[in-house]
This record gives sequence, structure tokens and C-alpha cells, in this order.
Amino acid sequence: MSAEVDKLLHGLVQGLRPQVGERADTLIDRLRDELPGLWEHEDLAVLALQEITGHLTTFLDLLDGQVAMDEVAPPELAREVSRECARRGLPLSGLLRAYRIGHLILLRQMQAEAARLTDDPELVSAIVTRMTDSGFAYVDIGSELVVSAYQEERERRLRRRLALTDAAGRRIGTTLDITRTAEELVEVGTEDFADLVVVDLLDSAVSETPVTDDASLRRVALGTPGSVYGGPVHRYPEGSAQDRALRSGQPVLRVGVEAPGSAPWEPEAGDSVLLLPLRARGAVLGLVQLFRGPSAAPFDHEDLSLGQEIAARAAVSIDNARRYTHERLTALTLQRSLLPQRPVRSAVVETAARYLPSGGRAGLGGDWYDVIPLSGARVALVVGDVAGRGLEAAAAMGRLRMAVRAFADIDLMPDELLTHLDDVVIRLSREEGRDEGGLGATCLYAVYDASTGTCCLASAGHVLPALATASPQDASSGSAVKSVEFLDVPMGPPLGRGGLPFETAQFDVPEGSLLTFYTDGLIEGCASGGTGAHAVLREHLASAPESLDAVCDGLLDALMPDQPVDDTTVLVARTRALDPRHIAVLDVPSDPAAVSRARRFAAGRLEEWGLDDLSFATELIVSELVTNAVRYGRSPIQLRMILQASLTCEVSDASSTAPHLRRARTFDEGGRGLLLVAQMADRWGTRHSRDGKVIWAEQPLPRADDGSGEGAQAVPGVDLTITVPSTLDDAFPST
Repeated sequence: MSAEVDKLLHGLVQGLRPQVGERADTLIDRLRDELPGLWEHEDLAVLALQEITGHLTTFLDLLDGQVAMDEVAPPELAREVSRECARRGLPLSGLLRAYRIGHLILLRQMQAEAARLTDDPELVSAIVTRMTDSGFAYVDIGSELVVSAYQEERERRLRRRLALTDAAGRRIGTTLDITRTAEELVEVGTEDFADLVVVDLLDSAVSETPVTDDASLRRVALGTPGSVYGGPVHRYPEGSAQDRALRSGQPVLRVGVEAPGSAPWEPEAGDSVLLLPLRARGAVLGLVQLFRGPSAAPFDHEDLSLGQEIAARAAVSIDNARRYTHERLTALTLQRSLLPQRPVRSAVVETAARYLPSGGRAGLGGDWYDVIPLSGARVALVVGDVAGRGLEAAAAMGRLRMAVRAFADIDLMPDELLTHLDDVVIRLSREEGRDEGGLGATCLYAVYDASTGTCCLASAGHVLPALATASPQDASSGSAVKSVEFLDVPMGPPLGRGGLPFETAQFDVPEGSLLTFYTDGLIEGCASGGTGAHAVLREHLASAPESLDAVCDGLLDALMPDQPVDDTTVLVARTRALDPRHIAVLDVPSDPAAVSRARRFAAGRLEEWGLDDLSFATELIVSELVTNAVRYGRSPIQLRMILQASLTCEVSDASSTAPHLRRARTFDEGGRGLLLVAQMADRWGTRHSRDGKVIWAEQPLPRADDGSGEGAQAVPGVDLTITVPSTLDDAFPST
């Protein structure tokens, strides 16, 4: 019987071999209803047909005895079909069901062929039994192969998904820059996921200025593997797939979507695309489009899930960058608005300054500088640093700067000014609920006097300034510097500590010298450390160019890294000396008769200076100031007249009592003197020193006649209820 079965099976196999292709087509037709998802992919259907043909050939070889059961191997194409099914998300159960159904269909066909070859039912039964046993064994071997290949591909895809997710977490959002974050999304997406990635963000999300068109988008990044490109502002047609995805916030998986404009690689009509809205904190920020070409497997729902996860991570990073950029821009705008808006013109110093915010995530801080003109050919130079970052530090800086200006307006000594500023910081800290010293601020306050060539400084925990002294022959040009020293200023405690004194140090500063003030960010950012930074600073100032702007830029270039961790302020001042011929000094005895002498001295000096037009107002001012000093002050009394950009009259005495402006009543005998001074002068005030006080009044100089008929500047008129005599000697006959 066995020999007959072998003989009959051999004849059956030989008869079926020419029909392998036809039988495979029949099986494919029967399997269409069982695996409809397989036939949605034409390339996969072609592979399945080739696989079935290979299975039929191998099974016929097994029945014919050409290969043993322990040596039989399904065609290698079965592995590829299984992997493709795993890639495209087709279920494994459907693939195994196709194997079983195909096996049953083939057995029925072969049983019908065997019945036509013999009428012996026992022989037919034996043939069917052998075919069934061999078929089930072969199906088991093939199923094991399919399951193994399917699981390997699934594990590979899982590892790929985890790798992509990990790469997205590590590489997207490494900076707080919107454009760079979008470029990182493109770089991750084009490595092993898509052939083209396009990132469009709403213009309102990335623009630094208000945008009225909410539908306009900015192409932030667009790239293929190995390249990233930027693009213009645009908008999608209303009703398009991209427009609907943006409006609904829902992802879209499509085939045949038109390629985006300006792409370096143009997808074809059959390519697949993922449209993924970038959503963060309930708001849609833009749209990311991922394209795959015809040579790659189209996107499936698993890819859609992975793309959504990557897009969600990117959206949060972009939103963080957007919020940081907005806050940084707001703080920087506030910071710059609180700093001097334009260079301060002064007759006693030439200045240049730079403010450089930090480049890291810390953002800008509370550094500031100021140049404050003072009376009597003097100027205040201020540099400060408030600890902290962002809007809070910028706001605190603005408050301290205004406090310094207020204290400078009353002409306090540097140490006294810092004492009052220390009280302000303590009060601010208490109001904000901070611990003592919690605000954390430093300040350096210097006053340069061009009439004496001296500079008085006091430091509240601030880094020491540098003084570059010019050689005498080049002092006027400022082009040659011989020596650089860091001024030995007594270092007081940082502001806000309270209870500790500040000290004022005085230095002689020759004309043409460079005073360089800076914050600690300039030296702490240097790679060689503080000692090396001072050496670089000294070397740069020793050969400083004439342009102060070039000096500032050179210091920043030499000492600051590309990404400074702290903000930095630099203030450079070149000193000027006042011409001794523009200073007139008269010692005044404590005698009312000396008032007329002071008037004549002032008139004579104005005649020498060619300022006769100011004689009347100046004599009146001098008369009132000297009279007050004689009556209410103490010796020694001195009159000083200073001619620079304006005319300043100063009267000093040893008394610390300062007069106050008040409105005199009808029958009051006094109270009108300072009112006259205030009307005649452009500015006036009082400053105290350790030896007494100085009352000063400042008048603008008359304009030179340019031939237009608008000659000298008019002296401010006197709008009083009293009659002004024709001469001051008539007004004060007793003196």
C-alpha cells in the first residue's frame, strides 16, 4: 500500500506542478475576503502572490519526497511578507488564519485530483491522510516562521519607537530658541521616520510684534534628511487639509496631499503625509507635516501615534521657548527703558557705555549704569548690579536707579548717598517680604570734579574701577596710555545689609584719563578667571584706542564668552579739565559791605568772558547769595564763578543750615531773595560738604548771533509783584 501511495502521490504532484501559478491565483482570490487589509496595499499583494507560489512549490516537493520534513523550509519571502504586515499594522491573527485557510483549500483541491486518479477509496483515504499530516506539519513550520518574523519586526519597531521618543526627549528643546527647537524637530523626524518634515508656526506665536492676521503662518523649518531650510510667511487655503487640522487641532493621516511650496524635495501624488497640529497648554501653535515618498512604507496608525507623541514634546518645548522669549523681550525692553536712552553730553567727561544681557537661560539681570550731571563742573558716574534675573531684577534696578538720581539731585557725598540707598534697599526688601539683605545689590558711586581734577568714590560691595592715566603730551587726545591701576577704594558691604558704614576715597585724575567702571559679569565670564581678567583688562586699557565706543567693544570682545552666564555693564569716561581762566574765585569777608564788591567782581569777570548780557541777572543772583551767606552763614565765605556749558555762581560758607524757597506775604521783610534767584536762574540748589554748604545757581549762556536776527538767548524774566530798580546799587543802598 505504501508503494502505491507513493506512486500515486508522485503522479499527483507531477500533474500539479505546471498549475502552481494558476492554483496560487485561485488561493489569492479565495483569501481576499479573509484578509481585506492585505489587498489595500498593491505592493504587498504582489509579494503575497509570490509567497503563495513558493509555498505550493515547497509543499509539492515535500509530498514528492524530494525534501524531508525535518529539512523543509518555507520560502524566505514568507519572512518579508510577515515583516511587511507588521510594518503596516496588519494583525498577526489574520496572517495565521490565511495560512490555515490556504492549507484547507489546497487539501480539498488535491483530494479532488486524487479521486480522479484512482477509484480505490482506501488508496484515496491513505493519500489524503498523508497529505493532511504533511500539510499540518508544514503549516506549523510556516506559522512558526511567520510568528517569529512578525515578532522580530514588531520588537524592532518598538525599539525604533522608543529610540525616536528618546531622541525627541533628548534633542528637541535643548535651547529656549523657537527656530532652533523647530529645526531640532526636523532633524529628529527626518532621521528614521519621514522623508520630509515641514514646521509651520502661527505668526502670532513667533513674532515679537503684535500680529492682526491670526491665520498667517511662518515656515520656521523645512528639511530633508541632512538639511534644514527656513521659509517665508504664508497661509493655507481655507478648507484645505492643513487648514482643517489647524482649526480643529486634530491630526490627519492622508495619502495624495499636495506638497508644500518651496520644498527642496517634491512629494508625488501617492505619497503619504501626517498632519500634526502643535498643541501646548490648550493652544494650537502651528502645524508639523511629515511626508514619505513612494519608496518608503506609507504612514500607518502606529506611526500616527508616534508622530503625535513627538509633536506633543516639540509643542511643549516650542511653547516654553515662546514664553521665555516673550518674557525675556519684555524684561529686556523694561531694562533698556530704565537705562539712559542716549549718550549723556557733558562738558567735563566724554562717556560711552554698553549693556550686554546674558546669553543663557538665566536671562538678563539687574545691571545698570548712569551719568548724572551735577552742579559746579562735576558729574556723577554710577554702576550697579541687582541680584536676580528677569522682570523682578529689572524692576528693582529701575527703582534703585531712580533713587540714586534723587539722592544725586540733592548733591550728597558718595558715602552718604550709599547710606541712604542702603536704607532704600532694606525698605524694599521688607516690603517684598525678603530676609534682610535679600534683594542683593551692589553699587559704585563716583563724582568727578573737572575744576579740581579729583574723583571721589564709594563702593557698596562693587568691583573696583580701573584708572588709565595718559601721558602728559597725549592727554588731550587720549590716544596714548602709559599706566593702568585699579583704584583702591574701601569696599563697603553690599546694599541691604544695614548698620555698616561706607567710606569715600578721593583720587587725583589727570586730564585725558580713562575711568572704567564695570559689573562683575565682565571679569567672571573670562575663561582665565578673575586674575587673568584683570590682566586682560589692564592690557586692553594700556593701548586703548581714542574712540570710547571702540574701548567698550574691545573689552567685551576680549573678556566675554559667546554665551555669557551673567549680564554685563561697562561704562568708560574720559576726563576733561576745566580751563583755569574759566574759574573766578573771590573770598568774601563776613561784612554786609562786601556784597557790592562781590557784584562788581562778578560784573568784571563777565566782561572779561564777553557775557555782558548776563550781567544784570548774575549781579542779582550774586547779591542775594552773598547776602544770605553774610547774614545767616559763617566764615569763611567764598564766591566762585564757573564758565563751561553754562554759567554757575556758587557761594560757600561754613554753616550747614540751608535756605528754603518760600512765598513771602505782603508785609514780610524777607523771603523774596531765593524767589528772585529761582526766577533769574535756570537751576539752583544746595549741596553739603563736611566743611559746610554751597548754594549755587546756574544760567544758560546766550546764543551767538548767526545772522538770522535771533541773536542772544533771552535771560529769564522776573515775574514778581515788586519793582526791580534800574541798578542793583540802587536796590541795596546800605551795601
